Amino acid sequence: MNERIDRIEALLEQAGPAATELVGELLDLYGEGLARVMAVAGEEAAARLAADELVSPLLLLHDLHPLDTRARVETAIADSSADVLAVEEDLVRLRLRAGACRSSTAAMRQAVHDAAPEIERVEIEFADTALIPVESLAVRRAPAT
Repeated sequence: MNERIDRIEALLEQAGPAATELVGELLDLYGEGLARVMAVAGEEAAARLAADELVSPLLLLHDLHPLDTRARVETAIADSSADVLAVEEDLVRLRLRAGACRSSTAAMRQAVHDAAPEIERVEIEFADTALIPVESLAVRRAPAT
């Protein structure tokens, strides 16, 4: 999908104003058509459409996605070791739980951007890791009987 969008943008840069206007009119037409589909789809069908990897970005483009940004982000990281702390305009703040792999931050950022392309920044903090007290590391011997 991203490759197609990139190609369209490149072609539009080379096209004249009439072609750019045509694309705008087509987007408006498709947006109105999608709005009608979503209006009659019902909650269950809308959720299935929103989960489709091709339809979901189109719904986002036309501001028709049934889930808000926070819900999409929470769904995207549901099976991870992160919690959503905040969703503010173009920012998402996450906290990786204790014991989470620090190398998973890139995957977290990508998951957020895939689910919510309107998010420009993802800040990730790490939960305090519980330290093992030094005393518990000493070997204790059972008293001699």
